[in-house]
Amino acid sequence: MWFLIIVLIIVLVIAFKSIKVVKQAEVYIIERLGKFHKVADAGLTIIVPFMDHVRSVVSLKQQTMDIPPQGVITKDNVTITIDTVVFYQITDPAKAVYEIQSLKKGIEYLAITTIRDIVGKMDLDETFSSRDNINQQLRVILDEATDRWGCKIDRVEIKDINPPADIRDAMEKQMNAERNKRALILEAEAQRQSAITIAEGKKEAAILEAEADKEAAVRRAAGEAQAIKEVAEAKAKEISMVYDAMKNANPDERLVQLKSLEALQEVAKGNANKVFIPFEATSALSSLGAIKEIMKDNK
Repeated sequence: MWFLIIVLIIVLVIAFKSIKVVKQAEVYIIERLGKFHKVADAGLTIIVPFMDHVRSVVSLKQQTMDIPPQGVITKDNVTITIDTVVFYQITDPAKAVYEIQSLKKGIEYLAITTIRDIVGKMDLDETFSSRDNINQQLRVILDEATDRWGCKIDRVEIKDINPPADIRDAMEKQMNAERNKRALILEAEAQRQSAITIAEGKKEAAILEAEADKEAAVRRAAGEAQAIKEVAEAKAKEISMVYDAMKNANPDERLVQLKSLEALQEVAKGNANKVFIPFEATSALSSLGAIKEIMKDNK
């Protein structure tokens, strides 16, 4: 009875040692008698008890590593603190276990030295404006260096760059001065544009007003010319009618002289300084003068 129990216990121990269940996105590094044997993928894996053992469990998921904040000296001798995070993924589990003693330590130290090398070639202002460039250079250098470790660097991100307190104060003052300068420039440009707009408006108004005056003068002159033309046509028509009437009435000499005097009276009403009297009208004038004298004597 005890023998069966002992045998059952031995069988259970052997089964426990032999059967391994590997989780998804993980692999087991199996060694046989101290030598690399195989990489066990996700699922059920059978190993030989007391000969095979699991050297390491490697995750194939993308992993993150926070690099401790590091003091870095820039090209212009300013010490800044840079906080970085690295995203990596193991592509060859065997290399990640056997090619380096500690993959995480290797990535961390390599990232620190690379950051110091890259930032040390830049000025302070350039480090703030070239984050994407720094991230890209870090990723390329780390990816090339860790390839022989069976690791791929997906991304490198600089989380924060902290300059010394006095440098921060100077930078804030500089930024405030720059903002004030831009505000003054924008205000001056706005005033300039406003003055130009007002001047252009006045110019357009003056041009439109001059064109309106010109158009009014042209229309007024055209109206006056038309009125003069109509008056002249009416006068000509009237003279023609009078002439026709006199012609048809067979006037005598006295009527002609009287009409001449009436025409002379109308001419005298004009603005001219001199009036030319036809010679034929003088006899009529003398007759009128004689009649006037006779009337005075009768009175």
